[in-house]
Amino acid sequence: MKLCLDACVLYPTILREILIGCAQAGMFQPIWSERLLEEWARAAARRNPTDEVIARGEIALLTARFPAAMVQRHTGLETRLHLPDENDIHVLACAIAGGAEAIVTMNAKDFPRGVLASEGLERRDPDGLLWQFASDDRETVATIVEDIRATAERLSGVSQPLRALLKRARLPRLGKALV
Repeated sequence: MKLCLDACVLYPTILREILIGCAQAGMFQPIWSERLLEEWARAAARRNPTDEVIARGEIALLTARFPAAMVQRHTGLETRLHLPDENDIHVLACAIAGGAEAIVTMNAKDFPRGVLASEGLERRDPDGLLWQFASDDRETVATIVEDIRATAERLSGVSQPLRALLKRARLPRLGKALV
């Protein structure tokens, strides 16, 4: 299953790492475009210039790890598409051009289900998607999440209880499924 990852699920880090861990475990094939990755880097830059440097390094590693994930821009496709926020049309175009089954996004209002369905796509909330993955293969998802939790704890030097970490990452359903 191919899933287009919107920039809002690529940045923040915990959510991205869990999604990418699931992709590495073969639960789905991620797709994105250069513009989506650039949105991630710009979001990081707004937070802190150092964060942008880190994001660009992570983007380089991610594109090397998933070379087939990059979808080339299709301007002609973008011109025929309509969404409530025209700045999101590129995401829809990426999903269509890349043969995705769904767009993984937290931005429900700008990706109406009817518009997506007319293009053969679904909108998937990351928490619901990851909950589904955990329902299908709890052990694998639990291992992925625990590795990320342990890394967050090691890097921050602060205790990172699983449920609280996932709640901060806007993944409360996944937290309930794994605790």
